[in-house]
Amino acid sequence: MLSPGKNDLWFLPLGGTGEIGMNLNLYGHDGRWLMVDCGVSFNAPLHPVKTACTNEKERSENLHNIVAPDPRFIVEHKEALSGLVLTHAHEDHLGAVPYLWPRLRCPVYATAFTAEVLRRKLVQVGLDNKVPLIEVDADKLLQVGPFSVRWLAITHSIPDPFALHISTPAGNVLHTADWKIDAQPVAGQPFQHTLYQSLGDTPVLAMVGDSTNALKPGMSVSERSCFDGLLATIKPLTGRVVVSCFASNIARLISLARVAKKTNRYMALVGRSLVNMYSIAKSQGIWPEDLVLADVNHMGYLPPEEVLLVATGSQGEPRAALSRLALDSHPQLELSSGDHVVFSSIIIPGNEEAVHRLLQRFKAKGVDVVLSEQSPLPIHASGHPCAEELKLMYHWVKPDIAIPVHGENAHIQAHCAIAKESGVRKTYAGNNGDLYRLSPQAGIRRQLVKTGRISLQK
Repeated sequence: MLSPGKNDLWFLPLGGTGEIGMNLNLYGHDGRWLMVDCGVSFNAPLHPVKTACTNEKERSENLHNIVAPDPRFIVEHKEALSGLVLTHAHEDHLGAVPYLWPRLRCPVYATAFTAEVLRRKLVQVGLDNKVPLIEVDADKLLQVGPFSVRWLAITHSIPDPFALHISTPAGNVLHTADWKIDAQPVAGQPFQHTLYQSLGDTPVLAMVGDSTNALKPGMSVSERSCFDGLLATIKPLTGRVVVSCFASNIARLISLARVAKKTNRYMALVGRSLVNMYSIAKSQGIWPEDLVLADVNHMGYLPPEEVLLVATGSQGEPRAALSRLALDSHPQLELSSGDHVVFSSIIIPGNEEAVHRLLQRFKAKGVDVVLSEQSPLPIHASGHPCAEELKLMYHWVKPDIAIPVHGENAHIQAHCAIAKESGVRKTYAGNNGDLYRLSPQAGIRRQLVKTGRISLQK
């Protein structure tokens, strides 16, 4: 049985290291485990598709609607699981909780917005009032078994994102989760660099951090710049405008509502996930009172130049609102020549073909398409740190060890190089199933734990 001693501090990723998505991380100390995040991926395979496989039917049969990391290891050790702490409400960090919690049966800790997102998911699977969900405040220090966990405010592309400062007698870890440096985040407070500078005053044994944009130089774009870019893009357009973005990006929705107000358009949301996130933002006091949305059922009666729709489906998902608009199968709305679709999002690797098919359908209808990757203006802002942001964080925190996660191998290797350049003594590039021994002596044992993927919905 794999069990950490009282002098041990271990890190064990079961998902999200060597890949983007499906984050599930474990910290081990003094015979106990702490789980950080429990996420999913969508339209993903259980096993890598063979390079030689070019048949589209074969590829699609290999995909599953919802996929999660295989939790077998921690399920077998669930008596030693002190709790599950959530960093934020993105699907790749909490989406698997409703499906996997019955196997874990542990307390779940989250801040207000994240807790509300999870509650609504638990209702959908009949687990409302059955999961011990404990709400915590920002900068709160909570004892979870032998782990002292402090939630540190950070900026990202969703309300209420947090890094975690995890303390044990064997050492302290900063688990950044997803983050960026945003001085003008639209929703929420600006990035507080002094909070992370203060961590450098006490020893930080390891920083376990986001690698998504480690290959990109410079700094990430602020949400405020994204608002300016969207306004400049949409203002001269005639006809209906449909914008597709990630539903959880409340700041982007607020920016689009302000764009609608400034361009004399009515804005409505098309897609259940968008409506749900908007409802949560309203209930949490995040949505500005002066920004009023229109009923989607009324949009078909308005002149085209007064319509701004925000739709789900930026990744070409066949059941999402954008695909239905492309196929003329949406019950309330229809697009035609002279209308515009703006992608305020990136194309996630693996979704290129699905998005290409979507673009071809719009092109056949005479609908103009603007992709963020091709736009001369910033109409999408990533929620992840680029190289200069990583350097700043290492300069402030000064960890002894850097452990890049949340990325494929190329991202993790680039992150390691940045950490070394920033003066970090030890860097460990690994994968799911590797056991990172942080204390008493640092090292990594490769593929010590069997990992994989399970299908939650075919």
